[in-house]
Amino acid sequence: MSIAARPMRIVVLGLSLSSSWGNGHATTWRALLRALGARGHDVLFLERDVPWYAAHRDLAEPGFCRLALYGDLDELRRFAPEVGAADAVIVGSFVPDGAAVGRWAQRTARGVVAFYDIDTPVTLARLARGEHDYIAPDVMRGYGLYLSFTGGPVLRELEARHGVAAARVLYCSVDPEAYPPRPQPLRWDLSYIGTYSEDRQPVLESLLIEPARRAPHLCFVVAGPQYPAGIAWPANVERIEHVPPADHPAFYGSSRFTLNVTRSDMARAGWSPSVRLFEAAACGTPVISDRWDGLEELLEPGREMLPAASPADVLAVLEGCDERLRLAIAAAARNRVLSAHTAAHRAAELEAHLHDAAARLATR
Repeated sequence: MSIAARPMRIVVLGLSLSSSWGNGHATTWRALLRALGARGHDVLFLERDVPWYAAHRDLAEPGFCRLALYGDLDELRRFAPEVGAADAVIVGSFVPDGAAVGRWAQRTARGVVAFYDIDTPVTLARLARGEHDYIAPDVMRGYGLYLSFTGGPVLRELEARHGVAAARVLYCSVDPEAYPPRPQPLRWDLSYIGTYSEDRQPVLESLLIEPARRAPHLCFVVAGPQYPAGIAWPANVERIEHVPPADHPAFYGSSRFTLNVTRSDMARAGWSPSVRLFEAAACGTPVISDRWDGLEELLEPGREMLPAASPADVLAVLEGCDERLRLAIAAAARNRVLSAHTAAHRAAELEAHLHDAAARLATR
């Protein structure tokens, strides 16, 4: 019986499942693991217990998988029997001491050992600077499967330049049950949700803050933690420190449009959709997005999303898009996401990748 033809035992060592505060990994893992559970797989998620997530836990007891916390590498080793017996072990990006965690997993596991890089362009930039905290060249080469949040030419770079055995794209996704349309009275003309990032801030300045300055009659909101106190927010930009995932549909439902902003490394690499892109579309809120290569392969510009490169582009949408067109774009995006970018699609893709990796492992 093949690995894909029966329920698998999967161990995931990821950044966080229990807390969505300050990271986009939690919602990605939640959607994917819920879909794997629905397909009958047994999943154990191992999470480093750190104070900043402990103080903001919004999913302490997931019903779709088992969650266990560990304090350090020594404590992690008590899970060696589960790791050794698993059909597949998946280590995620940005795990504390992730390079050491990866080496331990590769030594301990008897099944497939994979890496899921939810930050691929950032990872490659860190490697170029010699930063080997959560990944290192020898650890990359040791994984039997390298799952990349980013598609396109990066996959060839991972194999040709970094010696990765098998680089495969596994985009983020959305759980349609957790992100349904939830129409609300419209509060904001343009919303943005995301943790502060220094390299993303200039684009946010251009595509939201400057349009707000030029259009004081419109209403804007920026939601997310860790924004510096010195930012000069216009009076018509509301600030919300944190919106829990359970409240995302209502947040999107209160927005005429929402903004997607991509980190600079990911924008340069292209083919790096944010989970917010799919979540907003699933909720029926039309997306204005910064431009990057590969975007048009995921959502069609002008029909399923609206690209923007300047404050004038944003204001042209906010002030020139009538309600009929706005709703048509939202409906087209939702249909596209439900047909290709749900967690169920990703779980099926992951099964296929793990099956192929298991076949390669068996031949060795």
